[in-house]
Amino acid sequence: MPLTLHVDAARWRDHVRRYVDQSTGNDGVVVVPVTKGNGYGFGNAVLATESQKLGVPTLAVGTYSEVTDVATAFTGDILVLSPWRPWYDDVDGEARIVHTVSRLDDLHELAAAGSPRPRVVVEIRTSIRRHGIPPAQLQEAASALADVQFEGFALHLPLAGDHLSEARDLAAAAFDTRPDDDGRQLWVSHLAPTAASALATEFSADVRLRVATALWLGERSALRPRATVLDVHRVRRGETFGYRQRRARRDGTLLVIDGGTAHGIALEAPTPATTVRQRAVALAKGGLESAGRALSPFRVAGRQRWFAEPPHMQCSMIWLPGDVEPPAIGAEIDLDVRLTTTTFDRIRWDD
Repeated sequence: MPLTLHVDAARWRDHVRRYVDQSTGNDGVVVVPVTKGNGYGFGNAVLATESQKLGVPTLAVGTYSEVTDVATAFTGDILVLSPWRPWYDDVDGEARIVHTVSRLDDLHELAAAGSPRPRVVVEIRTSIRRHGIPPAQLQEAASALADVQFEGFALHLPLAGDHLSEARDLAAAAFDTRPDDDGRQLWVSHLAPTAASALATEFSADVRLRVATALWLGERSALRPRATVLDVHRVRRGETFGYRQRRARRDGTLLVIDGGTAHGIALEAPTPATTVRQRAVALAKGGLESAGRALSPFRVAGRQRWFAEPPHMQCSMIWLPGDVEPPAIGAEIDLDVRLTTTTFDRIRWDD
């Protein structure tokens, strides 16, 4: 049996529907679901199908290569979040694709591409400072919009803190460049629906709220990752095991479990630690790993267990003390993983 994401289908879909309905209940707010990368554990095609059921007008993807993942299942508009660049010369010119532009040079080049006029969202640089046209260049950008089908301005805001005031300032700068525009649209990420509604009211704009984690993973209790036990081996003290032939320091059990680096198991991003406590935890983990010890995400008998050695591509080996009764071959065990970095072999919809 494979590495499986069990989904309480009714509870999960109820959360997704309520999030969309409650968000769009705020005046001027339209939810734009986002799926990208591993599709938040579900896969992009699955979330495209779910978005189609929601009846939303637009779905956002991360890159142009992900358009093909969703284009069949979702029939509405598709917004590409990664900024357009000149080397994307093979980009599908399909009318429902909406491009994000974050540099003046790119806006001019895309505008010069000819008929049909490309659909464009202009991203403004925020305090993240990742992509975006600086506010001081918005007037120049506005002069190039006549040659594209302008779909509005975009703001990608930080996760930490309340950035409604930043959004207000940037929206004011943007809309000042188009004072007579009746179809004012603002695409925003990382704002609460109530904050998005406040923007919509203040600027008489349609706010397109791009959302992913709160939508797809907001009801975490409905999602249960589980892995299958493939083999169970008793090991005596002094016996060797694994690729690196480590010696057992005591009697115990090796469990071989479905799920390895190909699934994203034990692959971690750099720590986002900012507090003293978070840094202390990161330091402690680093010290243990330098000594050859690392906790696995797999749980047996109510506890997170140690890797016996670094995980393999398709499976992992974990160590159980001799006094812990091992699960049977074929049994499923729980594991704690980030769904944004884990690729499952299958999704099981439990009704």
